[in-house]
Amino acid sequence: MTIAATAPMLSERFLRRARLASGLIMLTFLTLHLANHSLNLISLSAAEEGRRWFLFIWRNPVGTVIFYGAAITHVMLVMRSLYMRRTLHMPLGEALQIILGLLIPVLIIEHVVGTRIRYEISNYYDSYETVIRGFWITSPFNGIKQTVALIVIWCHGCIGIHFWLRYRQWYQRAAPVLLTVAILLPVLALLGFANTGRTIANMSPASGYGEYPSSGYQGHKNYNSTRYSSPAERTEVKEDEFLIKLGLYGAFAGGLALVLVLRVYRRWRERASQIEIRYADGQSVRVPLGFSVLEASRLGGIPHYAVCGGKGRCSTCRIQVLEGAETLPPAEPIEQATLTRIGADHGVRLACQLHPTSSISVVPLLVPSLESIVPAGSQQTSPGREREIAILFCDIRSFTMLTEARLPYDIVFLLNRYFAVVGQAVERSGGRLDKFIGDGAMALFGLNGSAADACSNALKAATIIVKEIERLNDELAGELSIPLRVAIGIHTGPAIVGAMGYGAVKSLTAIGDTVNVASRLETVAKEFDVTLVVSEPAIMLAGSDTAGLEVREVAIRGRALPLRVYIVPQESSVRFV
Repeated sequence: MTIAATAPMLSERFLRRARLASGLIMLTFLTLHLANHSLNLISLSAAEEGRRWFLFIWRNPVGTVIFYGAAITHVMLVMRSLYMRRTLHMPLGEALQIILGLLIPVLIIEHVVGTRIRYEISNYYDSYETVIRGFWITSPFNGIKQTVALIVIWCHGCIGIHFWLRYRQWYQRAAPVLLTVAILLPVLALLGFANTGRTIANMSPASGYGEYPSSGYQGHKNYNSTRYSSPAERTEVKEDEFLIKLGLYGAFAGGLALVLVLRVYRRWRERASQIEIRYADGQSVRVPLGFSVLEASRLGGIPHYAVCGGKGRCSTCRIQVLEGAETLPPAEPIEQATLTRIGADHGVRLACQLHPTSSISVVPLLVPSLESIVPAGSQQTSPGREREIAILFCDIRSFTMLTEARLPYDIVFLLNRYFAVVGQAVERSGGRLDKFIGDGAMALFGLNGSAADACSNALKAATIIVKEIERLNDELAGELSIPLRVAIGIHTGPAIVGAMGYGAVKSLTAIGDTVNVASRLETVAKEFDVTLVVSEPAIMLAGSDTAGLEVREVAIRGRALPLRVYIVPQESSVRFV
């Protein structure tokens, strides 16, 4: 295999995926392990029966290689990530996950050696009865230690899953269920452990507990039974276990120490080759060569968003390079993919991925709050996320003529009736009313569904609005000098959706070219003197009948090519229900 062929396997993207995959394997192991513990709430026999299936999956050559391989891979990649970090200044969530991860080997090495590795070296069968007796009766301290280890490992895994999934569209809906499982499963496991521990403690020696494993594995040696091993054999096994534990603790401590030594050595070597990161507000930070711009910001205490934790998965840390762009290294695949996705302008880079080779001047494009609401390096924000949605704009035509001779309270009454019509139509169609602007309204569709459903629902809402406006005209016929008429524009495409605003005036909204085009189509409806103008992508995605509808091409400001749209007169809008 050539160096070129192995390079993709050693890329940052591959290593991150390997770390994620290894973590998921171990979390799957732990989930099944906890579920098995929970069976102790039924009976010890039920737990032993469940354990047979658990061992069938994990205690065989394939399962052993997968589990140990995942554990070794994960630890090695965590060590690597600690070395690769140029600064240990980080948000609390990242720090907590790292600290919990480093505690895990310290807490579980003894347990692993006393169960799985003991089985490998002495064919010892570690039944639930023998393990729980040891933790509950023989050594309660070890029982407390393993309880703490369970909580630490589970919290570490759940934090990792949260960081991985938190900005996926479905995660917000699934989060309550996942949180319930995350809390309930370890609680049930600990209750099962306590239940069986109390049962064993209350059993008399004559009951037979400790003589044989209850699941029928009489062919294996039981370490706690003198019937199956002599004192010399037990002493030999204990010595072997001690050496293995010493080796594992030593390897982990040595690896961690090596990482720290290498970090200190790197810092010493880089002391003579520092660069300066200058910011548009006059601040500057001197850092060793190799630091990313985000790490420089964190080291200097300069507020800088990094929602994904500096992994290149979002664009919230993006910066505009003002000086020194010509000296920068080209974007790596992870950074380039994100920049391409957001359509970044020339000179825009991701601060978490950019490692300058000389001094540069930059300006963060998303500036955190300066009011201590968001601390430096915080991830406690509500970032925008790109989604495929449909946008509906609705406006009253000739509104000035309708209101020029009316009293202010009458205008408020009329607007509120109109707003109620639009709001109810949007809600009935599964959309979200975004905002009212004067006599205009903006609505979003598809925040929790497919783009096709979004377009279909937007057209349905437009039809309901038209019908209800006709009914309102009949109701207020004696009050209106001219009937109410609306102009509606609908378009679909990618938009940035997120919580935007300030203080109490903050709400979920959308920005982007799709919003601008939808607003433009509402204006086109007025210009063509029709009720509804729908872009071709929206009407095609909805799968609507377009027979008999007029097709035109309209110019859109900021677009080189015109956009094909369908002109829908008022009498034709009923086809979209």
